[in-house]
Amino acid sequence: MRAIVFRRHGGPEVLEEAEVATPHVGAKDVLVRVKATALNHLDIWVRNGIPTIPVEFPHILGSDVAGVVEQVGPEVPAGIAAGMEVIVQPGVSCMRCAACLSGQDHACRQYQILGEHRNGGYAEFVSVPHHNIVAKPKNLSWEEAASAPLVLLTAWEMLVRRAQLLAGETVLIQAAGSGVGSAGVQIARLLGAQVIATAGSDEKLERAKELGADHVINYETADWVAEVKRLTGKAGVEVVFDHVGDKTWDGSLRCLRSGGRLVTCGATTGFQVGIDLRHLFYRRLSLLGSTMGSKGDLIRIVQLLEQGKLRAVIDRVLPLSQARQAHELLSNRAQFGKVVLVP
Repeated sequence: MRAIVFRRHGGPEVLEEAEVATPHVGAKDVLVRVKATALNHLDIWVRNGIPTIPVEFPHILGSDVAGVVEQVGPEVPAGIAAGMEVIVQPGVSCMRCAACLSGQDHACRQYQILGEHRNGGYAEFVSVPHHNIVAKPKNLSWEEAASAPLVLLTAWEMLVRRAQLLAGETVLIQAAGSGVGSAGVQIARLLGAQVIATAGSDEKLERAKELGADHVINYETADWVAEVKRLTGKAGVEVVFDHVGDKTWDGSLRCLRSGGRLVTCGATTGFQVGIDLRHLFYRRLSLLGSTMGSKGDLIRIVQLLEQGKLRAVIDRVLPLSQARQAHELLSNRAQFGKVVLVP
C-alpha cells in the first residue's frame, strides 16, 4: 500500500512517500481504508523522537482516522462489516484488565496510541481492534470525522472528567487556535461555563469567539494575566485548560483563584516547569494531568457531533503527498483547528 513514512527522526524532510506492506488483520481486527487523517502535535513529537517511546522504522504517523471498513477478522462481532463508514478510536488497549473493564481503558498498562506506538493513518489502510471502531454519522464529512477523535476526546477528559468543570464557572482556555484548544472552547460552552480564550493573532481570536468564547486575549500583544484578572474582578478563574507548557505555566497558575484547578495534557513549548509550593498549599490549588479519554466517551462525543452540539474545526485539507507541508504548518502554528490529509 501507499504510505507516508519516516525512517529516522528529524524535521519534516524525513517524511517520504513509500510502498509498504498492507497491515496484518488479526482475528479480532478491522482493516480500514483511510478516507481522511488529521494531524496532531503528537505527530511532530513522534517524528522528532520521544526518548521513552522507541518506534520501529519505517514508521507511519496519524492518530485520527476516518474511513471505510475493507476487511474484518473472523472473530469480529456482527455489526461491523465491509463497506461500513467508521471513525477510528485512536487509543488501543487490552480490553481485559480492570482499567479497561471499568471504563478507564486509557489507563490500561498496555495502552497504545495510533501513530505513536503503532502505525497510523498516513496510509491507504490501517488495522485496529474491533473495539476501536465507531460508526460515522452520515451528516459528517470524512474530513470532519477524522478531525474529531483525539482533540475532542482529550478536551472532554480534561474538562469533564479531570477538572469537573461546572456550569457558571469561568475557564481559561490557552492557545484556542490549536486543535485541542478549539475543542476545549466548545466543550466548556456546552457545559455552561464562561470562557476566556487566548490565541496569538486577532484572526484566531475572532474564530474562537465564533466557537463560543465570551472573552478573548491576544497573548502576543497583551498582558494576558492582567487581562484575566480584570475580567474576573481580580478573583481569577476556577479552571485553566493548558497544553502549552513552559511558556504559559507561571501565568496560568497566577490566573487561578483560590481553590482553582489547572488541567494539562501537553507541553508544546517545554516540559520543565517550576512551582512555589507555598502558593500550591496556601491557595489550595489542584494540578491535574490528563491523557486521552475512554472509548465510551468517544461514542458520546460522536453523538454530540451528529446532533450539531459539537463540531470539527478544520483549517485546511491537503493531499497525503503534502504531509511535509502539513507538518510545517503545525510547527509554525499557522493553522486554526485541524489540518487534514486525504488520499
